[in-house]
Amino acid sequence: MALPGQPTLPPTLHTSSPSSSSSSSFSSPPSFSPLPSLSPLNGSSKHSSKQNNVLGFAAGHEKWPSELRIPVYSTSEVIEKMRGKLPNKQVDEHPYRAMYSSLIGGIILDPTLMVIPIDDHMVHRGHGVFDTALLINGCLYDMDSHLDRFLKSASAAKISPPYPRETIKGILLFLAVASKLKTGSIRYWLSSGPGDFLVSPPRNSTPTFYSVAIAKEFNRILEGVKVITTTIPTKPPKFATMKTVNYLPNVLSKMEAEEKGAYSSIWVDDQGYVAEGPNCNIAFVSKERELLLPRPDKILFGCTSKRLLILANKLIGNGILKSVRTRDISVEEAKGSAEMMFVSSLIPIMPVVDWDGKPIGDGNIGEVTRAISDLFWEDIISGTQMLKTEVTY
Repeated sequence: MALPGQPTLPPTLHTSSPSSSSSSSFSSPPSFSPLPSLSPLNGSSKHSSKQNNVLGFAAGHEKWPSELRIPVYSTSEVIEKMRGKLPNKQVDEHPYRAMYSSLIGGIILDPTLMVIPIDDHMVHRGHGVFDTALLINGCLYDMDSHLDRFLKSASAAKISPPYPRETIKGILLFLAVASKLKTGSIRYWLSSGPGDFLVSPPRNSTPTFYSVAIAKEFNRILEGVKVITTTIPTKPPKFATMKTVNYLPNVLSKMEAEEKGAYSSIWVDDQGYVAEGPNCNIAFVSKERELLLPRPDKILFGCTSKRLLILANKLIGNGILKSVRTRDISVEEAKGSAEMMFVSSLIPIMPVVDWDGKPIGDGNIGEVTRAISDLFWEDIISGTQMLKTEVTY
């Protein structure tokens, strides 16, 4: 059965053969330009420049070589070249098993063709939002919570979805079917759309929806990681609370950690309170056995953290925890915790055992962290059916 307004799911990928046409040749400009001129080369074209002007390029490339050759490819040649760049040549071995694009209104199975336009404002202006669904044993976990956050972020970013909520949900289910994956993740994006290279989107632009099904295995074995306090400034609350594709601060903070031999980093806000990691929330276990999470009003408080606040209450009854709460947490208090952990959809729990070169607690994975991780995996695999959306293959 096809979704309303959507094409029937294709059993195989069909592509039309591009028409072969000879490449054009371009005449050389009379005066030198930083852009090399074009001349025919073996049925394609080449760029060439015989001037020795210094253009200030990187060391070793200050001058144009006497024969700089840049081919101009036909459509079929581009596809072949792109296919040759794939890490795995077999489509069914590539981690990206299927993609939906609202531009074509259907699903793509060939990773070579999983592309978006260069003038899409999500690409060149960061005007887009995204979210993720965890696929385990043929079920999407806590899908509705992620969809709610996705649409809330879209509204804050002033992007109107091209489909209603239930159609988006149906597309994600169809995509899982087309991918044939039982375990992995479904990532999805909403962009203000293609049309030009200006700052704001064109008035007549149509927002675009993309989604990719990704093969991924999940490891339940806990391994402690090291973190640092990042020097990259935190995002203002207005932007921190939106899940947008504008991730440059997140990327730089993660790279800073990796350059210092750590797994990830910790953001601290301008008042000296712990905020979050570059792609995850943080939770602490105090020496009094309180589970503490930073206040949600200035960070991207995740769906997994919201679920954690519910699940952790089970540990209060058996004496493992005394309380569960969110509040401001100073860096000094956080570093003095008995346990610390990252919380995120695709982890879902990762122990932190070292911060800025000093151990958290005794430097080992704690009892509460292990108990919380077990609770999550039990909830994901055999928990309430209300949080599971079954995929009908």
